[in-house]
Amino acid sequence: MPLLIDSRRLDVSLPAAQILQTCPELEERARNLKSQPTQIVGPHGFLYVQQRELAATTPHDRSISILGSEDATTCHIIVLRHTGSGATCLAHCDGSDSEKEVAAIIQAVKSLTKTNEGRLELHLVGGFNDQRQLSLKLSRQLLKVFHQQAEDVHLVTLCVTDINDKKENGIHLPVIYGIAVNVKTGEIFKAKFQDRQPDEDLRSAYIMTGGHMVNVYDAETEQLNIGPYSWLPFPNIEFWLSQGDKQILDCFSTSPQAEPPHFVQHMKSSLQYLKDNPHPQVSVFPNGKPRSYKKKADGQWERIKN
Repeated sequence: MPLLIDSRRLDVSLPAAQILQTCPELEERARNLKSQPTQIVGPHGFLYVQQRELAATTPHDRSISILGSEDATTCHIIVLRHTGSGATCLAHCDGSDSEKEVAAIIQAVKSLTKTNEGRLELHLVGGFNDQRQLSLKLSRQLLKVFHQQAEDVHLVTLCVTDINDKKENGIHLPVIYGIAVNVKTGEIFKAKFQDRQPDEDLRSAYIMTGGHMVNVYDAETEQLNIGPYSWLPFPNIEFWLSQGDKQILDCFSTSPQAEPPHFVQHMKSSLQYLKDNPHPQVSVFPNGKPRSYKKKADGQWERIKN
């Protein structure tokens, strides 16, 4: 079935800005989202989703009430929610395999939905007018893939590429770098996050070695599960660790001028993790099981021994 706006078929061949012009309500939602003050989200009831990760849960979850992700420059953040069950998935997509990623997002929501009442609602945020037009490519790609799904998907928020673009000192930048969703209410909002744990460097290292999108949360057990992962030793690791900030920024970012200030340090920390763990199946996952965590009352993650 097609991707829909207010029960009307969406023409996915149109640029995002033209799509908004066909639906004043969609345009107003994008404008309102951009004009919101950015909320600072603390660790209580929060789960951070990294690039090429998804997490899904329901309003009945006793541990997690907010899902969120940021640092999206050319990447896009997807929220898919079923209005009947309240099942909600948030994913951070970079275009590595949009077809499989969208299928995984839809499956994550369907697996938590036990009712035929309600509909699937899509919120798509991210990208800007980058020089390589990677954002534009990803926006079109994701809209096309959702359009090809067997299920009806209703587009509720579209704030991507040229819609999410601003200029500062002649440089194009995203208006929104991060969003969160309240899984109890379905509210989408601009956000920054104080907590990106657990295993931030491990999760990032997996992506740097070409890892595909993974679902990191089990809503039934209310556990966050990382891995088990394996990778080949990262090539020329000593060389990369010896490089200056500009070299790291230019070589590891799709949009160097638009990255947040902590990008380089995050890359260096992930590279160091790869150096320290060339064989994670031995050093990180010696029993071949995931690293599992539960959210404590104080908002911190506690490791569960498998």
